[in-house]
Amino acid sequence: MNVSLFSSVVIALALILATLPFLSERLFALIALERFPKKPFWLRLIELLTYYFLVGVLGFALESKLGNRFPQTWEFYAVTFCMFIVFAFPGFIYRYLKK
Repeated sequence: MNVSLFSSVVIALALILATLPFLSERLFALIALERFPKKPFWLRLIELLTYYFLVGVLGFALESKLGNRFPQTWEFYAVTFCMFIVFAFPGFIYRYLKK
């Protein structure tokens, strides 16, 4: 497998996982919540952060598999988090703004 395929897989997975908290009423799309009839916004944000770290771990694992893993600074994490928020925008629009 080449670098282009790995990066495409990570980006596609990030797009899917960023929108998932807003499309599903279940916690992590698996666990039904009896306590809440609708999943609250703060729980969606926690789920979004968890998915961000999950995609980051997968990205580092794929980068290590390809060869050298490059050290990253805080700017890298700030940009990737903002990109993850942008990826979540279609799900947010669907859940809260489209009525």
